[in-house]
Amino acid sequence: MASSNIVDMDPDVARRLFEEGATLVLLDVPLGTELGIDCKSWQVGPRFKGVKMIPPGLHFLHYCSANSPSCGGEIGPKTGLFVTLKPKDILLARWDPKEEDLDFSPSQDEEEVSRIRANLQDLDPHLGPYPYEVIRKWVSLTDRLSEEVAKNLQPLSGRICAFSDVIPEVQLTHTKDRVEQPRNDTACQSMKEGLEKLPRMKPREGTEFRFSVIPEKKYPAGATPEQITQCSLDQSYALESVLEKNHQLQPLNLLGEMQFAFVCFLIGNVYECFEHWKSLLSLLCRSEEAMRTRKELYLGLIGVLYHQLGEIPPDFFVDIVSQSNFLTSTLQDLFQFASGPGVDGTLRKRAEKFKAHLTKKFRWDFDADLDDFAPVVVELPEGVTVD
Repeated sequence: MASSNIVDMDPDVARRLFEEGATLVLLDVPLGTELGIDCKSWQVGPRFKGVKMIPPGLHFLHYCSANSPSCGGEIGPKTGLFVTLKPKDILLARWDPKEEDLDFSPSQDEEEVSRIRANLQDLDPHLGPYPYEVIRKWVSLTDRLSEEVAKNLQPLSGRICAFSDVIPEVQLTHTKDRVEQPRNDTACQSMKEGLEKLPRMKPREGTEFRFSVIPEKKYPAGATPEQITQCSLDQSYALESVLEKNHQLQPLNLLGEMQFAFVCFLIGNVYECFEHWKSLLSLLCRSEEAMRTRKELYLGLIGVLYHQLGEIPPDFFVDIVSQSNFLTSTLQDLFQFASGPGVDGTLRKRAEKFKAHLTKKFRWDFDADLDDFAPVVVELPEGVTVD
C-alpha cells in the first residue's frame, strides 16, 4: 500500500501531516483484503496496520473480505462506513474473523488508545499514507454532506453493505406455520406462480437506509383532477413536502442526501442508493415553481451534478444511467424550466453553461423534441372520476 505523491512530498509537509493528521489503526486485517478510504482502495499486504496522515473531516472507509489464495482468493461484497475524524484523532479497530468485519470497540478503551498514541512512531512503517492525490475529488463529492446528515441517513447498524441483509417477513418457527405455506415440491406453471411461492423478505432491522421518503402521490389530499395534473407536470408540491418533513431547517441538506446516495453507490456499490439518487434528481428537475423560489438549492444542485457526472466512467452511462435515457430526459426538464419566466438570472446562466458543458463532454442532445403535447398519465384518488 503506497501513495506516489507522498514520495515526492516535502519532508516538512509530510512531518506536519503525520503530526496533525488523524490515524486509522486497523489490526489483524487479513492479507489480500481490499480496503480503501474515500476514492482510493488497495489490497492489504503483510505489514499493513492502518492509514496515517488523514485530513480532518468526513471520510468513507470501505473494505471487502477475501478468501485465501489457496481457496481461490475471491473477494466478498463491499462493506463501508462513514467516519468523522478530528486533528490527531486515533480510531482503533481489530478484524473480527467470525463476522468478517472490523470491530471498533477497542476505540472505547482509552488505555489501549493511549498506548497506541505513545507508540505511533514505531507503528509508522506499517501505516499507509492517506492518498492525497484524490482529496480534491473526495471533497468535491461530499462538500454538501455533513457529519449529521450522514449519521441520520446511514443504517442504525452503522454499516453500508453492497448486498442487503434480508430475512423472511414471516418467521416459520413452528411446524404448523410451515404447513400453511405453499408447497414447493411441484413444478410451477408460470413465473407468477413461482414468485408467489417464494418467501416474502424484508431488510433485517437496523440495516435499512433512512432516506427521505418521496411521496408516490405528488398532489395534496382532496386535489381536483386539474390540480393532480398540474402537480404531475410541476412536482414542486412533492418537493416542498420532502423538504418540510426531512430538511425543514436546512433545505440544502437535500443536496447532502444526494451526495450520500451517490457515494454509497459509486464507491460502496449499493444499487439501492443509485435508485434513490435518481428519485431525488427527478424530483428536483421536475419542480418548476421551486426553481423560481429556491435559487440557492438549484445553484447548489448544478454544482453537485457537475462533480458527480465528472467522476463517472464514460462506459457507465451506456451500462446503467442511459437506461430509458433517464439522465438526458431528466436534465432536459431542468434546462427547460431554468430558461422559463421568473427564474433568477444567475441560475439561468449557470444552467446554460452546465448544459453546454454536458453537450460538449458527453455529446448529449438536450434540444430534441420535448413532447410538449404528449399526454400525462396521472393517478386519480379513489372515487374521483372525470366526465
